[in-house]
Amino acid sequence: MKVLVTGATGGLGRVVLPRLRADGFAVRATSRRPRTGAEAEWTVVDLATGAGLAEAVTGVEAVLHLASLPGGGRRTHQVDVLGTRRLAVAAGRAGVGHLLHVSIVGVDRVPFPYYRHKLAAERVIAEGLVPWSVLRATQFHPFLDRLLTMSGRLGPVIGDRALLVQPVDPGEVAARLSARLSAGPLGDIEEYGGPQVLRFDEAAYAWRAARGSRRPLLPVRLPGRLGRALRAGGLTTAATVTGSRTWADHLAATYGGTGRR
Repeated sequence: MKVLVTGATGGLGRVVLPRLRADGFAVRATSRRPRTGAEAEWTVVDLATGAGLAEAVTGVEAVLHLASLPGGGRRTHQVDVLGTRRLAVAAGRAGVGHLLHVSIVGVDRVPFPYYRHKLAAERVIAEGLVPWSVLRATQFHPFLDRLLTMSGRLGPVIGDRALLVQPVDPGEVAARLSARLSAGPLGDIEEYGGPQVLRFDEAAYAWRAARGSRRPLLPVRLPGRLGRALRAGGLTTAATVTGSRTWADHLAATYGGTGRR
């Protein structure tokens, strides 16, 4: 099967490409700038304008749509919503048999501006003419790692200790996407998360221990609807199957520490 992968240069895309090739897919990958490499047949596409889309979808049997522009402003709408619509229309005209879109667990529950765009993109996919699937994933291990690093850049690690997270390994998400491409369109939304739901303070203490850090945790309660949604588990899922690689596994592999299970 030949698969077009949008957003192939992003964090998940860099994990997905070798996984698809290992699983026997022929891969065409998009980038906004010319690229070369043995990992894929590269093509230049700009979702914000539609440039290159018609050529990119020609001759592929499925599209794995990873491209996104986090933020929440006009540019995000241009790429995530209108760009997804452009992609869906081009894929329909080309006779593509499956459009698989990657989204985020909680886009329908958490009042965050970027998530409104992700939810709108899901609706574009579901209302289009191409048979479809949506995979919502929880937050990736490296994302939580970066978030903790940023929250502690002034000294203490700052965060709402009761916020709930369910970090997942990007490699396991890539494997799930490959399996969905092989199985064909679901015509529905599937959620996929990590094996553990953790409080923010649990994740932070494990991260601190793995890094050998003595930074204190400075608890700051996130206010309003957003805080309530995150403390209620808006970023987590009860769906099964889940990944198996834990936050402690990620910390051990990244920092050589043991973390806390």
